[in-house]
Parts: sequence; structure tokens; C-alpha cells
Amino acid sequence: MTPTLNTEDRLAELPGLGETGWGPVPGRDALRKIWKFRTFSEAWGFMSRAALAAEKLNHHPEWSNKFNIVDVTLITHDCNGLSALDISLAKQMDKFAGEAAVISDHSEPITCLCETRPNRTA
Repeated sequence: MTPTLNTEDRLAELPGLGETGWGPVPGRDALRKIWKFRTFSEAWGFMSRAALAAEKLNHHPEWSNKFNIVDVTLITHDCNGLSALDISLAKQMDKFAGEAAVISDHSEPITCLCETRPNRTA
């Protein structure tokens, strides 16, 4: 079983991730981040790169995609908490996301690009 992060590692790693937009998940020992990309294609490209990194780690995120929005939760299920795998994957995902906007308010429903564009007429 993968060990959870100890106090020393949490103090060393979590503040830096918090500065990039990763936040705690209420009621879980997990991290969450939401990115807003300019297009669906950029979001999908990010998810493809992240999926390959996750596969190499044999550590897979909980995530969803809605057009240009990607919502990610990281937790190591076999220890039911945060582990070094989550820290590694979070850092890789931050690199893959490039200039995507980070949505820090997780309390409001998120509007994707397809819901904000004016209707096109034929």
C-alpha cells in the first residue's frame, strides 16, 4: 500500500501547490483544481498529456471535462488520502496546463465556453 504524506512532506509540498490553485476537498484528504482552457482542443490536449503521465505513474485522477473546463481531484485510493503520487501528478499537470486560467472558487457552478458564447444563427 502507498503511504499517505507525512506532516513534514505536507508542510513542504502543499503550500506551493496551493499557490498554483490546488485546494483541499472538503471531507476528503484530497486536492482539487479546475482549469479553464481557451478551447475544447486545448482542454483535450491537456487531458491527453495528463493521462499519459498518470499511466506511467499507475496513478489515475478523478476528473471531468465540460468543453473547455477540466476539473481534477487527486487522491490515492489505496491509502484513502494524499501520497507522493498525488504531488508528482499535480506538478506535472500544472506544467501541461500552460497558460490555462485557474478557477479558484469551487463553490459556484462553472460555466464552460459553449454556455457563454452567443447563439449563432444560420
